[in-house]
Amino acid sequence: MVDIAPAWPEPTPLDPLDAPVPRYGTGSLADLLPTVAAGLGVPGLAASMELAPADRACVFLIDGLGWGLLRAHPEEAPFLTSLLGTSLNGTGRPLTAGFPSTTATSLASVGTGLPPGAHGLPGYTCEDPATGALMNQLRWYPWTDPYVWQPYPTVFQQAAAAGVHTCQVSAPNFEQTPLTKIALSGGSFHGRLSGEERMDLAAAQLAAADRSLVYTYYSEVDGKGHRYGVNSDAWRGQLMYVDRLAERLAEQLPPRSALYVTADHGMIDIPFDPESRIDFDEDWELRAGVRLLGGEGRARHVYAHPGAASDVLAVWREVVGEQMWVASRDEAIAAGWFGPRVDDRVRARIGDVVAAAHADMVIIASEREPRESEMVGMHGSMTPLEQLVPLLEVRT
Repeated sequence: MVDIAPAWPEPTPLDPLDAPVPRYGTGSLADLLPTVAAGLGVPGLAASMELAPADRACVFLIDGLGWGLLRAHPEEAPFLTSLLGTSLNGTGRPLTAGFPSTTATSLASVGTGLPPGAHGLPGYTCEDPATGALMNQLRWYPWTDPYVWQPYPTVFQQAAAAGVHTCQVSAPNFEQTPLTKIALSGGSFHGRLSGEERMDLAAAQLAAADRSLVYTYYSEVDGKGHRYGVNSDAWRGQLMYVDRLAERLAEQLPPRSALYVTADHGMIDIPFDPESRIDFDEDWELRAGVRLLGGEGRARHVYAHPGAASDVLAVWREVVGEQMWVASRDEAIAAGWFGPRVDDRVRARIGDVVAAAHADMVIIASEREPRESEMVGMHGSMTPLEQLVPLLEVRT
C-alpha cells in the first residue's frame, strides 16, 4: 500500500510557550513605580530595575505611544526621539507593558506595582465570577465594588503615607472613576483640561516639597490611533503635540528631579478585510460552545459553557491557531502571561481559553462590540509593536 501525502499540510498552531512574555520583575511597567518610590525612601518597596534615585520624580504616561511607533516618527517627535538613548536607565532599551497590553490593565500595573495576575484587571473586559456578567474594566460596567475587585494599596498611597508629597495631574473627568480609585489614587488629584496646564502644574507640584512623586497623563495619542489609525495625519498631529508637551514639562523641572516618559501600550493598524478581521458574531465555529467573549480583538478571553472548554480550545486552535497564540487558562497562567503569580480571586476572571494575536489580525464582534469593531488602530497582544514602551528620562 502506498501512502499518499495530503495536497497541503495540516496547519500547525503556534505554541503558547513561544509567546514573548512581558519582563515582569525585571523590566515591565509594574516595576517602574516601586523602583522610583524605593529611591524616594518609601519603605516596603524594592527596586527591581536599575534607576538612579531622585528626590523628586514625575511619571508622564502617554497613552498608546509604543516604542516602535516613537522610533518610526523622529520628525514628528524630535524631543522624545532625542531621549531614546536615555530609555531604561541609559541602556536605550524599552520596557514591556504586560498582558494584555491594554489601558486598564497597564494603568493598574503602573499604579499598584503589580502584574495583572495580582491586581486582577486581566483585560479590557472579563467575566465577573460573582455575577457571570462581562465586566468592562475601563468603564467599570456593570458596577462592582472597586476595592473588592482590586484590594491592594497603590504605590501612590504608600508614598503619601511615607511623607512623600504625592499627586496626580490629569483630566478632571478621571478624578472619580473606579479605575483611578483602585489604580492611581494617593495624595491629591488635580484636574486640568489642557495639556499645557497639566505640564505646568505637574512641574509646580514637583517643586512643592523636598520629596515629591507626581503622575500626569495624556490620552489622545491612543484616541486618535483607535479612530483614524497610526498612519493618519490626525495621529501624527497628536504625536507632534505631545512631543511639545513633554519638552514643556522637561524645561520646568525643579532641581534634583527625574522625569520619566512612558506609555501603557503601542498600537498597530488592522486592515478592513475578512482575512484580517474575523467576525466572531458571524463565525459559527468560533461561537460553538462559547458562553461569553471577553477581552478585545487582539487579546481574547473566551468563556466556555460548562464541559465545553476543551472543545472550544481545540476549535480555536484549529481556526486561528496559525495567527494567534491560543492557550487554555492553565497554560496561559503557567506560561506567565499574567505574571509570576495569579491570585485565587483573579483566576476565574481569565478565560477558559485565551487567544493573543501574532499576525496583523483581530477577532472582532460586530454585533456585541460595534464601536470597538470599527476601530482602525488596535492593541492588546504581546507583539513588539504592542508590548514595548519607552522609559525616557530627563534629570536635573
